[in-house]
Amino acid sequence: MSELRIFIADDEEPARERLKELLGDLAAELPTRVVGEARNGLEAIERVPSSGAQVLLLDIEMPGMAGLEVARHLARLESGPAVVFVTAHDRHAVEAFELNALDYLLKPVRAQRLAAALKKAATAGAPDATQLARAASGAREYFSVAERHRIVLVPVRDILFLRAEQKYVTLRTRERSHLIEEPLTSLEEEFAASFVRIHRNCLVARSAARHRDAQEPACALAGGAHQGPARAAAPRPRGRAAAAVHAWR
Repeated sequence: MSELRIFIADDEEPARERLKELLGDLAAELPTRVVGEARNGLEAIERVPSSGAQVLLLDIEMPGMAGLEVARHLARLESGPAVVFVTAHDRHAVEAFELNALDYLLKPVRAQRLAAALKKAATAGAPDATQLARAASGAREYFSVAERHRIVLVPVRDILFLRAEQKYVTLRTRERSHLIEEPLTSLEEEFAASFVRIHRNCLVARSAARHRDAQEPACALAGGAHQGPARAAAPRPRGRAAAAVHAWR
């Protein structure tokens, strides 16, 4: 049997060492090789794509970014790893995992439970993005874009607006634009506290609406020159949407 390539992400060094010891104990039954480690969610996002890992053992509570959000971003990779979440006794997290058919290990991790989870993960492939989104208890702190075997993170706080265009949504910051494939309606639901809809195809950041630079155009509705390639003009907003745009200006 060829070695199963494992990546371990946990902010506690003793927990990472414990997992490596267990993997060593299971070597005769299940050969593995640890191809990388991360101490927090942001390190995992940076290191996993180039690690060649087949399975990610992912703690759900880490500084910088929680495990579920890490998994949601890594799901954008074309050949992302299978994910086994590792958690303390968190009843709500466990219920979410079971409801959405996501595999998990409870701390302290036991050897045979780890072996079973790895054997299952070896054939399961990466988790479904929809399952991960349903299991999440709150909004993400970042959007993510897959670029050449790496994940580019865009902080939600930096987004001025989200604009739907056919199958894509444009994320606009003050520096540049990014494209993601997520329905605007689901983004509106997830980020209701941060964005307000001012048009059928546009959500504007509440913070940007309050502190907008006069040089920055108001979403696609203002038809500004800073939006990248020229596109057909969106319908002019009416009623409440028009009032929102006028107030934002």
